[in-house]
Amino acid sequence: MTEAVFPIIPAAGKSLWVLAAIALVLVLSALLMGYIAWSTRHVTCTISPEGLRIQGDMYGRLIPLQSLVLEEAAVTNLTTDKDHQAKWRTNGVGLPGYASGWFKLRNGKKGLLFVTDPTRVARIPTTEGYTVMLSVSEPAALIDALRQQRAP
Repeated sequence: MTEAVFPIIPAAGKSLWVLAAIALVLVLSALLMGYIAWSTRHVTCTISPEGLRIQGDMYGRLIPLQSLVLEEAAVTNLTTDKDHQAKWRTNGVGLPGYASGWFKLRNGKKGLLFVTDPTRVARIPTTEGYTVMLSVSEPAALIDALRQQRAP
């Protein structure tokens, strides 16, 4: 008897669409991870008459000067300041050495964090119900510059 070959009926077009959707999700995930990796080293904050502008991260924004409670702003070390440590990430990036986005703090309040070095953090409450925390090389200078920008 000779060999008989019976080809399988080709899959419906739906299976190709499912594979394409999976491939798209993987590509978008890779792009997002690449952007997060890039942003860990390129976030900046700028002080202007408009307010405090945080750029280079998907959680960046402009916070108007009048929304900052500068009287309560302080330099903090999050390794010893337990009340202001991040407890839960609600919408953000939490990697070793990098916390960015929205977090619930141990004191129960909301925090918008851009923290790379927990020992040098400018902690600035807002009138909008959250506290901004930024790791900058000179947190006291940042707070002073904000206060000078607001001064008449």
